[in-house]
Amino acid sequence: MDWLTTVDHKKIGILYMIAGGFFFLIGGLEAILIRVQLWKPLNDFVSADTYNELLTMHGTTMIFLAAMPLLFALMNAIVPLQIGARDVAFPFVNALGFWTFLFGGLLLNISWFAGGAPDAGWTSYVPLAGSTYSSGHGVDYYVLGLQIAGIGTLVGGINFLVTIINMRAPGMSFMRMPMFTWTIFITSALILFAFPALTVGLVALMFDRLFQANFFNPTNGGNSVLWEHIFWIFGHPEVYILILPAFGVISEVISTFSRKRLFGYSSMVFATVLIGFLGFMVWAHHMFTTGLGPVANALFSIATMLIAVPTGIKIFNWIFTMWGGSIRYTTANLFAVGFIPTFVMGGVTGVMLAAAPADFQYHDSYFVVAHFHYVIVGGLVLGIFSGLHYWWPKMFGRMLNETLGKLTFWTFFIGFHLTFFIQHFLGLMGMPRRIWTYLDGLGFNEMNLISTVGAFLMGFGTIFFIINIIVTAFKPKDAGNDPWEDGRTLEWTIPSPAPEYNFAQTPLVRSYDAYWKEKMDGNKAMTPAEPLGPIHMPSPSILPFFMSLGLFIAGFGFMYASDLGYWVAGAGLLITFGCMVIRSLKDDHGFHIEPDELHDKGVKA
Repeated sequence: MDWLTTVDHKKIGILYMIAGGFFFLIGGLEAILIRVQLWKPLNDFVSADTYNELLTMHGTTMIFLAAMPLLFALMNAIVPLQIGARDVAFPFVNALGFWTFLFGGLLLNISWFAGGAPDAGWTSYVPLAGSTYSSGHGVDYYVLGLQIAGIGTLVGGINFLVTIINMRAPGMSFMRMPMFTWTIFITSALILFAFPALTVGLVALMFDRLFQANFFNPTNGGNSVLWEHIFWIFGHPEVYILILPAFGVISEVISTFSRKRLFGYSSMVFATVLIGFLGFMVWAHHMFTTGLGPVANALFSIATMLIAVPTGIKIFNWIFTMWGGSIRYTTANLFAVGFIPTFVMGGVTGVMLAAAPADFQYHDSYFVVAHFHYVIVGGLVLGIFSGLHYWWPKMFGRMLNETLGKLTFWTFFIGFHLTFFIQHFLGLMGMPRRIWTYLDGLGFNEMNLISTVGAFLMGFGTIFFIINIIVTAFKPKDAGNDPWEDGRTLEWTIPSPAPEYNFAQTPLVRSYDAYWKEKMDGNKAMTPAEPLGPIHMPSPSILPFFMSLGLFIAGFGFMYASDLGYWVAGAGLLITFGCMVIRSLKDDHGFHIEPDELHDKGVKA
């Protein structure tokens, strides 16, 4: 019950991590099945229809239900601690964001058992995703599941924007914020502007499918290219929503384990802002082959190449941070250092794809698949692994096993490059993406086999990580405040795991890398900015759970559009609105923790 009603950002972070990890395993399993199907020519391991479902669900699950929540897990667990806050701005909304994401994700995955998963690709292009070619309920699950999950992401983004703007500790100006907090700040702004575009697109597609509208149906005056514009106006900023937090993690980890201040902090901040801004200027580079014409292609081509500049600034800053530092290769740092060359490779192929004439050749080939995975897996997933190893003691009070951690890194890292490096060449040789099988004698056989072996290696890396978590769970909670001994930011000044109220007294920040500054001045702890007094805490609530459950039930009702279906949908919406009314009318002022209770209050996770 404690976990169902919690509004504590640290517990919600753990919930995001469990749910995101669960979906990550499902998405990974789908990927392995895809690779098993392609390991030899003319294989019939799965049927063509099942393959399309696997492909669609793998992409959708990994982007929306695994990557996003794992980032939200790190955001929730760390950002309030890094800025010296006691919680996020809206704890109730934070809980609501988690439960809507979870129920949206479950609704999407129930499609496997309800007569067919969506099979129009993770981008769900029309007319393939329209009712003519996808007459089953698969795409309906996609549309409704992502709308519900998207609510969670959107309110999460707004929450963190407000938290970072309003709740920083005294003395923490914007240019003293840790780099991870900066990247989350820009990411939250991107979520605020990008997700409504996706919502609009999904609503329009829902009206097309469930209520016979004509947004995307050309025979009745609609426009199918319109969906591509709407999807990619969301979809390209989404790539940066995913990768910017990873940049933040890498900045923190490399700085800590090089025992040096991050090189060029202000240029890193401006590069992050610029990436966020330019991320909205490049969406049509996904559409070079749709016939937008030479002017549009040229403009989007230039904008895409421009975005490589701030990214390059970051790469050089990380390398210069390591230059002359006393580097420790912990697991977290191995993932961070491995991230740099891998992400550069993803960036280089991105610039190749940005050249419109060349893109006509690369388009819809495995070259694009390789590029995309180098950015998302080689960037984002390595970043998430780095962050989890780095902040694990702060979240759970236990250090992950370094030997198992290094085993995770090497199997995953080598497996990743085996899987995707070779796919560049498969693409250049002409292997199209999204194909179910291929003929013998085209020269694809050996490369596909190598790729499949690599996928299994990545699977083993993930299994080693799970074993590490299980082994660590049996250890005592003996991690100190600053278990890496070189912590630079505020989260390392409080006990591990953090107490319910985070900071007994709000700290006074005197510099960038606030804790490091105090250490260098010979102080054991932060100077408090306030006297010890009663701490106000928000009350737990079961309402977010039931509000999300109501949306889940309503989603089911709308999908099976009949009299009974509308009754079910109405009942679901009634639950949600009923909870909103209760929340509005019931005045909940929370509770206070008195100073004499502080020493025995901790997170009982």
